[in-house]
Amino acid sequence: MKSDNVPLAAAKAVPQVPAETSRRAFLSTTAVTAGSLPLLTSPLQAAVHRQGDETLKVAVIGCGGRGSGAVAQALGTSGPVKLWAMADAFRDRLDVSLGSLSRGLEKRYDQDAGDVSGRVDVSEDRKFVGLDAYRHAIDSGVEVVIITGPPAYRPLHFEYAIKAGKHVFMEKPVATDAVGVRRILQTAKLADEKGLKVGVGLQRHHQASYLETLRRINNGDIGKLQSLRCYWNTGNPAKKPFPREGLTELEYQIRNWYFFTWLSGDHICEQHIHNLDVCNWIMNDHPVSAEGVGGRQVRTGAEYGQIFDHHAVEYTYANGMKMFSQCRQIPGCVNQVAEFAHGDKGVAELSQVQCSIRQGAQEIWKSERKAANPYQVEHDDLFDAIRNNKPYNEAVNGAMSTMTAILGRMATYSGKRIQWDEAIASELSLTTDAEDWNAAAPILPDEDGRYPVAKPGTTKVL
Repeated sequence: MKSDNVPLAAAKAVPQVPAETSRRAFLSTTAVTAGSLPLLTSPLQAAVHRQGDETLKVAVIGCGGRGSGAVAQALGTSGPVKLWAMADAFRDRLDVSLGSLSRGLEKRYDQDAGDVSGRVDVSEDRKFVGLDAYRHAIDSGVEVVIITGPPAYRPLHFEYAIKAGKHVFMEKPVATDAVGVRRILQTAKLADEKGLKVGVGLQRHHQASYLETLRRINNGDIGKLQSLRCYWNTGNPAKKPFPREGLTELEYQIRNWYFFTWLSGDHICEQHIHNLDVCNWIMNDHPVSAEGVGGRQVRTGAEYGQIFDHHAVEYTYANGMKMFSQCRQIPGCVNQVAEFAHGDKGVAELSQVQCSIRQGAQEIWKSERKAANPYQVEHDDLFDAIRNNKPYNEAVNGAMSTMTAILGRMATYSGKRIQWDEAIASELSLTTDAEDWNAAAPILPDEDGRYPVAKPGTTKVL
């Protein structure tokens, strides 16, 4: 098995690191108080959709479970809105999603919109399939684009949508390598110049219990912050390997996108980003370095591509603060998805279910368990900003949280201490913008059908 290095696609000619990647820029575009969102403003913002009764037509790119849920939430916002176009690399995914939405069956843990079937209006000529489907959907006469395909393609899809003058909701992570992160940052700047609104699926920023906990932390309820911990430790992922028969190499990898680093970023990016994002939010900053351990201990078969099944990372912020991070996908272990902020007076515990603050043995505050679904609220907020031309751009925060996850992956894959500045400046590209199924995939299996897996101490990530 080839495991001593993870080959990268040939380095592309990429722009220099833009000014927005600096810590000063991050601080200027990130929420300082719990009640505010990371917004970018521009004096050039146009009056887009000032009329509250104007129908907003939506296109979705990527029709998997999260894409279908995001569509249902978009259609569940107030004001006239309709699903107008759909795009996916594979026709079967598009058909399943459309069928579910059209029959009002899209009922998921992250979807409160109710029956939105009356807002689905996708004719046969507005169903687009293939690697170039995104362009046709974006160009089909829509105002809003939902980008939920594999993370590797989000920089490309985001760039095309913003250049076409569309508002965007984009899932996290927004990229899988530093080249993609910088592409997102440049496109975010263009979105501001065009007055376009951008939402990113880090929904905890729209969850009332998180907002209140951040307000209390900033108000001094836990005292002076001393350290942070965060976890996404669960069993096996919901994704299952898709069989290879009849597929080109690129088709096979995209069908199994979750298990390939170039496509998903590994689960430290695809899922654990939520927890890392919260810690950055608390700090109002991003880390300056990371070191950690990780590997494939249980999920080792060739059908699971390249990604690790566990990562543990120690992040350091500019002021010396430590953030201790774990993400694991191994059955039979302790499960936990939460964040903790430790201060000299107490501890704040945050989770999707409930948040609380404790001082010593006394619990001084606990959030209500029942509240508005943040997955719905993030779309309500985005569509309100579109209809009323409010400043709204979450792309910089999404890029910085994505880069934090990538920094951790670089540390676990290499076994080295990785500095933020060298990581964000990397010109090594993992991905491809190929739109032909017969194009070369960024990585290839060996003669036994196994893909290169990172080996700490040997693998080079910079």
